[in-house]
Amino acid sequence: MTLENKQEKNKFTLWLLAWPIFIELFLQLLLGAVDILMVSRISDDAVAVVGFSNTLFHALMTLFMTIASGAGILIAQKLGSGKGADARTIAIMAFNVTVLIGIVLSVILYLIPRKIAALFQLSEQLLPLAEVYISIVGGGMVLTAMMATLSTVIRNTGNTKAPMYIAIGMNIVHVFLNYAFIYGAFGFPQWGLTGVAISTVVSRLLATVLLVIMFVGAFEQRIAWSDFKLFNGKLFKEVLKIGWPLGVNMSSWVFTQLVIFTFLAVLGTQELAARTYMNTLESFCFMLGYSIALAVQIQIAHLFGAGRTKEAYSSAYRALRIGLIVVSVNALLLYVFGSQLLGLFTSDQEIIALGVSLLGLNLVLQPGKMLNMALGNSLNALGDTRFTMIVGILSMWLIATGLSYVVGIHMGWGLVGIYLCMIADEYVRGGLSLYRWHDRKYLKRAEQKQAQQTLGVPKSTQSSSSVV
Repeated sequence: MTLENKQEKNKFTLWLLAWPIFIELFLQLLLGAVDILMVSRISDDAVAVVGFSNTLFHALMTLFMTIASGAGILIAQKLGSGKGADARTIAIMAFNVTVLIGIVLSVILYLIPRKIAALFQLSEQLLPLAEVYISIVGGGMVLTAMMATLSTVIRNTGNTKAPMYIAIGMNIVHVFLNYAFIYGAFGFPQWGLTGVAISTVVSRLLATVLLVIMFVGAFEQRIAWSDFKLFNGKLFKEVLKIGWPLGVNMSSWVFTQLVIFTFLAVLGTQELAARTYMNTLESFCFMLGYSIALAVQIQIAHLFGAGRTKEAYSSAYRALRIGLIVVSVNALLLYVFGSQLLGLFTSDQEIIALGVSLLGLNLVLQPGKMLNMALGNSLNALGDTRFTMIVGILSMWLIATGLSYVVGIHMGWGLVGIYLCMIADEYVRGGLSLYRWHDRKYLKRAEQKQAQQTLGVPKSTQSSSSVV
């Protein structure tokens, strides 16, 4: 094995891929937590608006993440099989398409924010705040599209550190501007929630500029301005083949969360605020597990592209074992210190009591979520995205949403009942993904194809050393 091949292989080890993703996710979540913590100093109504708006934005993100996610997996596969030029073309096409989608979303959110908020049953008292926040942050949705695509592309080349560094800088700017606008510090105007929205857009703009600079040098052949005209219909079909089920699955998850938010809105502002605070704390709980799941997706896609199917198969189980330990410990720590942590966000004892009850259930939720993330992402890395889509749609709408209404609203179990249904959904999807991975359908198909291609050809001396 040449020095160049060893360096390429080392880029795709689980640890080297996972820890920068973890830092990046941690800082992104910190950005969200800082938003919630600082906005809570304005009012619980403002917190409810930010929580609802962010859920809405995540739902809309699936429109461009369909392309970005499919492109990311395909880029890792192409690089694994030594087709760097194809990977570069895929990256450019993904960027162009997602920017167009982002522009359309920005215009819509800027023009009719109040109507959108009212459509999802947000209470009348929250509509003025929602109108301000959605118009400003939603108006910058094109920046979110660019950031998501550029980060995904760069990470799937094996360079997970660059997005991490940018996340650090973005958080520093965001925290500074949040403090300045909310409290009127350093000569800034005291603009409250409007200031938080402006801070979000400005920090994302700066991050996008840096990501573009890194993007143009992400491949062996530097990307020039004229290259943005590139389009390859065959490769784009490959992206869509992997990407559209991912997009449907992601949109299904986020839209079910939006529906569940409408259930919470029916229950009351306290339940909506409690769930928003819990989302923040829960995110810190599972983010290391999620970073492992994202890392193993990149690793398995690269191994699969290189034809190293046995290593790809075992990598999923190793990532799952590590992830289960991590999320279980995190969930336990969160439960032990839960009341104190919730007290940082609000002094409302009813909201704190609701949050603490959810933290107990979180001990059960997190292992199921890790099972679902690790095995689902592993299947996606092979291109088996239709399976995860079908399982996701059925489970999320029938269990996480439909059963949530029956148990939480109709039977009167409230927020705890809704949370129990969300737990059941994670375990159903995770269990089915585990069964599918154990079946090795896509891996067997790849092995048969390799055997046919090498029939009558001397066996390769390819190294069988494992990637860890």
